[in-house]
Amino acid sequence: MTPNTSAPSRRSFLASTAVAAAVTGGMPLLAACGGSGSGSKEGTTSGKDAQKVLPAFVAQNVVTPDIASKNGSAAGFTSKMSLAELKTSVPQKLGKGSTIKIMSPFWGSPPKSSNPYYSAMNKVIGAELVWQNQDGNTYDEKLGAVLASSDMPDVVVIPSWNMGGKIPSAIISKFADLGPYLSGDKVKEYPNLAAIPSDAWQYAIFGGKLRGLPQPAPTVTGIVPFYRKDVFDKEGYELPTSAEEFLALAKDITNAKAKVWACDDMKWTAFNIFGVLSGGEKPLGWNLVDGKLIYRVETDEYLEALEWTRKLYAAGVVHPDAKAVNQGNAGQRFTDGQVLMYNQNISDWWGKMAEQATQNKDFRISGMDIFGHDGGDPELWAGSPAGIFAFINKKASKAVIHDVLAAANVTAAPYGTKEYMLTNYGVEGTHYTVKDGTPVKTDKGNTEVLNAYVMLASPAPTIAHPDFPDIAKEQVQWQQRMGAFTKKSSFFGLQITEPARYTNLSNDFEQLEDDVVRGRKKISDMQQAVSDWKSQGGGKLRDWYKKLLDDNGSAQG
Repeated sequence: MTPNTSAPSRRSFLASTAVAAAVTGGMPLLAACGGSGSGSKEGTTSGKDAQKVLPAFVAQNVVTPDIASKNGSAAGFTSKMSLAELKTSVPQKLGKGSTIKIMSPFWGSPPKSSNPYYSAMNKVIGAELVWQNQDGNTYDEKLGAVLASSDMPDVVVIPSWNMGGKIPSAIISKFADLGPYLSGDKVKEYPNLAAIPSDAWQYAIFGGKLRGLPQPAPTVTGIVPFYRKDVFDKEGYELPTSAEEFLALAKDITNAKAKVWACDDMKWTAFNIFGVLSGGEKPLGWNLVDGKLIYRVETDEYLEALEWTRKLYAAGVVHPDAKAVNQGNAGQRFTDGQVLMYNQNISDWWGKMAEQATQNKDFRISGMDIFGHDGGDPELWAGSPAGIFAFINKKASKAVIHDVLAAANVTAAPYGTKEYMLTNYGVEGTHYTVKDGTPVKTDKGNTEVLNAYVMLASPAPTIAHPDFPDIAKEQVQWQQRMGAFTKKSSFFGLQITEPARYTNLSNDFEQLEDDVVRGRKKISDMQQAVSDWKSQGGGKLRDWYKKLLDDNGSAQG
């Protein structure tokens, strides 16, 4: 799992969000009708059953964003930062002195455990958090072993992309029910947790119980078709408004002799412009159409998106290294000017600007609006309202659970507060300095204030880049425009545990997609795979999901 590779996978898009949060100190850009099955290891919980366990929502009013959330977007902050004006959202430490061992994925080199950042955070929390950081790229392997052992840490952080196989069942059997501490008005003891959107909490219900502390995410797609605005402006290229115009523009841009190609792999953008149901999480790939549940791979839109992407490769407008899937780095090819368009997580909007600020002062990245393939409005599908969760060992004492929640109440502090600055930037003077209203990390900040505490819990989705406020504004406005065309599929916002016999049923589709668009397999091979999927359990899985929907209703119901 390597963010920003040439052929992005579902996992790399999700991971890049967490990495962006950790490395830049920004917020993750990783947000009723009857119910049943509250004690089951498979199924879901919605409606009245969900309402019984959901925390009360109490909007946070400590700070006011410059751009309010709209259409499923993050909130945006675009003004300069003044340390003197930072608010306090945790007036007194709530921790009671427990020692808490936390296992979490980590991208990069973990700092020494005895460092000023960890010490300062633990002092504010009032507990001793001990981080057992594991390589995020191989977290799957470690996670399975730890969950199967009898010696599990107090807290385990699990990203949604690591929830394959038997992990969901392990979550239900191994982790504590937080309902007695957070359901209803109980959450008000932890005001920053009370301000987490209800959709994110709904998605943290596993096996009928509130088990996860969520990192809320915007529900609008996080995959942006980026383009080199500086080059487009210079050359007079006009942004395409249809699939046909994109291909025509791509042919116009491409000059292989000059080592310039129009784009990198655009499969994920193709899914969006053709209105394909989400591939982010399996339940989001199902939708009720005219009384029948349809899975994303069965749709005409799915095949049309693959065929269009295939045309890009066939026309020679895709960088040749993209054909190899893992050859080189799409983001690097973009900044080098070898490709003028690529798709990646929205975090790259700021990431690439910050990276190039000292290398190429003319560099300008921007995101094009997603268009409908025929030139009309796009039909987009909402993603999951949370992407990463922290779970507490069910063997943990009440004191430990309380102190974990106290810690999460600090890390979930909103932008514009002292607690947010400490969590995301560390100690002023040690880990960062502020120049012209912009916090700048020191070398110590870049090595110590990484993806540890931010993995415990987060506030409502926020975008803020004091160094590039215009980028923050563009990101939020892009989300809001795309959010206006975003729909919620039938199982949006429901944490669903599929029966174990179906867990791996659709695992091979992503590889086959990559082979089809690159010309190594045919569209007919995909059609055969879909037929095999149906006969090997897809049809029965459809019946299972249909009964789930009939019995529970949707989260919106």
